Amino acid sequence: MAGGSCRVAVPLISEVRDYNGFANKATRLGLMALAEEAQATLSSFELLVEERKYANGTRGIRQSIDRGFVAMGGWTKVTVGDIDWTKQSSQGATVGVEVQVSGRSDMLAVDIMHLKERLESGTIDIGIIIVPDNTLSRFLTDRTPNLATAVKHVEHRAKDLPIRIIAFRHDGTGAALTKMRTNLGRSQ
Repeated sequence: MAGGSCRVAVPLISEVRDYNGFANKATRLGLMALAEEAQATLSSFELLVEERKYANGTRGIRQSIDRGFVAMGGWTKVTVGDIDWTKQSSQGATVGVEVQVSGRSDMLAVDIMHLKERLESGTIDIGIIIVPDNTLSRFLTDRTPNLATAVKHVEHRAKDLPIRIIAFRHDGTGAALTKMRTNLGRSQ
């Protein structure tokens, strides 16, 4: 295309909310670059959705974000029962990231408990939660977590901790994202 540009439709960061001096602590401990890496995982894939209530699955979004962490290098993934991703800086400070784009919105409370436990024990120094924003969540499967739910849980359980919420949305429309097939969706 002569004179024009071809732009890839990547997720847009629609809102970032910091709690209890997150940015100051991240800067002081040399963790701001790692916080930016975590946010950059959202710019490593295309995100087009069908703009119809509950039309889109979330599994592919989560897999794309996880691939972004792997591609960045140095991030450690925990499979079950702990923080999703962690990375330590060269100064020995650590960031923990919870990615909540699939599952039920009440799982955010569990994610915040994980962050709180690790922050209070000193095994991480700052925490990040990545969620769809309120607009995108309307088009994802029923009960998908969103910014409003994340804010509610952080403000109720962990507003006194250095946590950042990063909310994202799609950057265009497309075919519906594939949904996982569950027992409820299978023919009897």
